Amino acid sequence: MRWRSVHAQSYSAEPRLTVLGTGYLGITHAACMASLGFEVLGVDTDAAKVEKLSAGVTPIYEPELAELVKAQLDSGRLRFTTSYDKAASFGDVHFICTGTPQLPGGGGADLSQVRSCVTALAPLLDRPSLIVGKSTVPVGTARELARYLAGAGSRAELAWNPEFLREGSAVRDTLAPDRIVAGVTSQRGEDVLRQVYEPLLNAGTPFFVTSLETAELAKAAANAFLATKISFINAMAEVCEAAGGNILELSEILGADPRIGGQSLRAGLGFGGGCLPKDIRGFMSRADELGVQSAVGLLGEVDRINLRRRSRTADLALELAGGELTGATVCVLGAAFKPGSDDVRESPALDVAQILHGLGAQVRVYDPVASANAAAARPELQYPSSLDEAAADATVVLLLTEWPEFTALLPDDLAGLVKQKNIVDARNVLTPTAWLAAGWNYRALGIGTGTPGRPASELERSW
Repeated sequence: MRWRSVHAQSYSAEPRLTVLGTGYLGITHAACMASLGFEVLGVDTDAAKVEKLSAGVTPIYEPELAELVKAQLDSGRLRFTTSYDKAASFGDVHFICTGTPQLPGGGGADLSQVRSCVTALAPLLDRPSLIVGKSTVPVGTARELARYLAGAGSRAELAWNPEFLREGSAVRDTLAPDRIVAGVTSQRGEDVLRQVYEPLLNAGTPFFVTSLETAELAKAAANAFLATKISFINAMAEVCEAAGGNILELSEILGADPRIGGQSLRAGLGFGGGCLPKDIRGFMSRADELGVQSAVGLLGEVDRINLRRRSRTADLALELAGGELTGATVCVLGAAFKPGSDDVRESPALDVAQILHGLGAQVRVYDPVASANAAAARPELQYPSSLDEAAADATVVLLLTEWPEFTALLPDDLAGLVKQKNIVDARNVLTPTAWLAAGWNYRALGIGTGTPGRPASELERSW
């Protein structure tokens, strides 16, 4: 691997960029690259989505993104189309930003969208160009695509440039990344990516040049390590509950060790979303294909620990309700898998709500931005339009997504609304002593009975 900071020109003028796929990653990448001064054409086969984006309507919630899309449309640097012919004639560098969802009934990744992009675009390219993968794929995918291009006699070259975005801070992560990884097969591929990312490299962003395989593994390994760290502290939370310990205090102690660090060491309901769960399962599946399943065997337990947090949270609600939830009204605060997003894929909050529904509860779910997506995914639950409506006559309140308006709640904010003062703080963001002093029955993951403890120092809560 080479780490470099020098810049080499590849085009006499700035290259024009296309972004293939206008999902969460694609919209963000397209708008951010346009904001850096590039002409960008977003491409999607969904005509309705393209029409909305062209009108400045962003179909996802992400802080700062809607404003950025509209500003770049107004500037003329950003446009959208359904035409691969237009993309081929327009672009010099083509970014693949399509989805790679988990295959139904298995842990592997569905690469059909990625492959379709390459096979649709490559025959149309009539001049040397660079196709750059950003989608998260199993190691070996990029080499397979590079062989396809070479075998088809295409004038396009392939590179892999994985994304490291966090939902809720995607714009910031794109415009001020902590690293850029370029998996390339030639000096030209490296030079083109340096030219594309010149503004970020000039700002001091580290630029790692490596093989296609290492670039693919960079994203998979990063997510696997992050998931492992989150599940480790949640495993310690299980031990704390059994032993009468306090996970908030334990996390703070562990985080003070510079070899460990406090980021993502906040115990709670666990991780979800469209990346970490599918990525660690995809990593395990690919390792099995390579014959090295034992090398990543711990990820299976990482996944199981994460899923156990959901059933344990439901158990706490059942305990507070006296062992019976049939007909009881339960207030669930949060539907998104994390604050700052309307993404409900693999949402721990929605899974807990569904478990409680299965136990006979009347479950009301309130989320400031994700209710529409949640209702589409779990229509059997109720979705009131306000927190007060959700909490009215509730037997148990569960705080499952740490939106600021939930973490700022005080005991008196809900006391006049609920039927019984029972609350489950599944994200460990409230002040236990304040709620207990106000007469609430308070439960949290990782705090043993009789040791309410105190709120930990502010730690990184996003992943």
